[in-house]
Amino acid sequence: MSIDKQDVQKIAHLARLALTEEDAVQYQHSLSSVLSLVEQMQSVDTDGVAPLSNPLEMTQRLREDEVTEGNQRDAFLANAPQTEAGLFLVPQVIE
Repeated sequence: MSIDKQDVQKIAHLARLALTEEDAVQYQHSLSSVLSLVEQMQSVDTDGVAPLSNPLEMTQRLREDEVTEGNQRDAFLANAPQTEAGLFLVPQVIE
């Protein structure tokens, strides 16, 4: 798929970008090459190929989920101008 200079200028206008004529020609070539790569990738037969999240058969080493800090809610609420039932009270913004 090829894109012409008028399409590039239209896209630039919609994106509110100012392009010179030289920039438009450069972007025309770049966008055309990207679109041709996408067409090439879409033409590949992928039937029967399972999707991979990672090409390597490895497992992620995870640390144990341990609490490292105690509950400090009362200390944090002490600085709040208004609280109720352990929650911050804030002014209503949306009616």
